[in-house]
Parts: sequence; structure tokens; C-alpha cells
Amino acid sequence: MTAKSAILSAAELQGELAGPRPPVLLDVRWQLGGPDQRPAYEAGHLPGAVYVDLDRELAGPPGPGGRHPLPDPEAFGAVMRKAGVRADVPVVVYDGGQGWAAARAWWMLRWTGHPDVRVLDGGLTAWTADGGEVTADEATAVEGDFKPNPGAVGLLDADEAAARARAGLLLDARAGERYRGEVEPIDPVGGHIPGAVSAPTAENVGPDGRFLPAGALRARFKALGATEGTPVGVYCGSGVSGAHEVLALAVAGIESDLYAGSWSQWSSDPARPVATGPDPQ
Repeated sequence: MTAKSAILSAAELQGELAGPRPPVLLDVRWQLGGPDQRPAYEAGHLPGAVYVDLDRELAGPPGPGGRHPLPDPEAFGAVMRKAGVRADVPVVVYDGGQGWAAARAWWMLRWTGHPDVRVLDGGLTAWTADGGEVTADEATAVEGDFKPNPGAVGLLDADEAAARARAGLLLDARAGERYRGEVEPIDPVGGHIPGAVSAPTAENVGPDGRFLPAGALRARFKALGATEGTPVGVYCGSGVSGAHEVLALAVAGIESDLYAGSWSQWSSDPARPVATGPDPQ
């Protein structure tokens, strides 16, 4: 996955929407623990964009698999078809600007085999800042034909994540204080997977919410241990911000695998070891 095919700017999206092969647009606005974002979508969104609910449509019910376990692939495929997603048409996903939810949708479509999906860098905030039009008219999508084929990109389970931390590089995308175990506002235990390296997602973007240049991201991840030939894995709290880190790695030209269950799954199992403090071990 190259930088060009992982994200695009608002100006680039405007050009593509005016071209002969406009992409399908998905609005994936979402707030962790916050209110439903459909009213925000209804108040104004990119023309033609279809709203997708992260908690209900990009995740399964919370449980042993974590707070945002992967949904049933066939159910996900039905949601994507209803949103107009086709196998032979590009897809662009966006959210309110943070990028986490859009990255989750991007990762889900990649994992299930869609060949051409990108994230609008900076989301709706960047779109409006660049003079992009918004509308309150709800889009009516033509039924798509996308059929999911899971496994197109790497997915780790808990045992594989532990192994990646020992033989490779496992990045923890949460805030540093959660990694160190100083605070844990959501999950039952604070700390991190032994051997994982702290790599907060927030450090992959600038103040405007847009990704740092590819070269800067490559330098960041190389300093964290993502050297050539090293297999890289990522986890976060529940598999959402971790997808954003996988996207940042893709912008940097680095392939990585997502541990979707993430800390919410790991910490719910008392048999799993937990490390605290600033060091991986």
C-alpha cells in the first residue's frame, strides 16, 4: 500500500468527484463514548456520501472479542452493498477529522478484499477548509455488488500479537499514560502487552489532524524499530485507533498487521501477562 493509494487530499477528492469515475463516499463520523453522529451527518455531509455507523456496522457486539470486535463479514458486506460499494469502483471514507473511524472503515474494506479504498486526509474539517460543499440531503445509494473475502491484509489474534512483540515489532497506539498503566479509563487493567512499544496515534498527525509527510512518518516508525524485514503489528484499546496507526504506516510505505481485539480483549483475560511502566518489558 503506497502513500498515494492510502489517503488523498480534499483537493484531490474534489477533482475525482468531478471526473469520469467518481468514488463512492462513506461518512463514518464517530466519537468514542459520545453521542450518535447520524444527526451530524444529517445536518451536513459531502454530497452523495452515505452514513455508516461504526459501533453497529463496523463492529460486532462487545464481548470476549473486545469492545469493537470485527463484525460478521457477510453482515459487513451487506452494509457495504447497501451503501453502494462496488468491487470495481473506488471508495473514499471520511470522518469528522480525527481519522480513527475512517481508518477503521478503510481497514475493514482492505481486509475484506476491496482493491481501491482511501481515506480523506483531515476528514470533513479539511474538506470544508478547502472550500468543499456540504449538503443536508441524504444520499440514496444504488445497491452495490461488493462481496467480502476476508484475509486480504494481516490480522493478528492475541497469541500472534504476543509473538509479534517477541519476534518483530508490536506498536501500542494508545496514549502513553495508558500504555504505562498510569490511568485506564475504560478497560479492566492498565498497562501494555509485554514487549510492545509505545507509539501513540496522535503523534502521526499535525495540529490540523492531517498526516505528517510520508518521510517524517517513515523516520518515526524506523526510530521505533520498524526496520526493513521486521514484521510489524499494531494494537490499541479496541481496534479503532490501531487501524489509524496501520494507515499511518501505510502512508509511510510500511505494511503492518492489526490485532483487532486489542487491549480490550487482552486485558479481559486474567491469564494474559501485563507490563507497566515506560519500557516494553
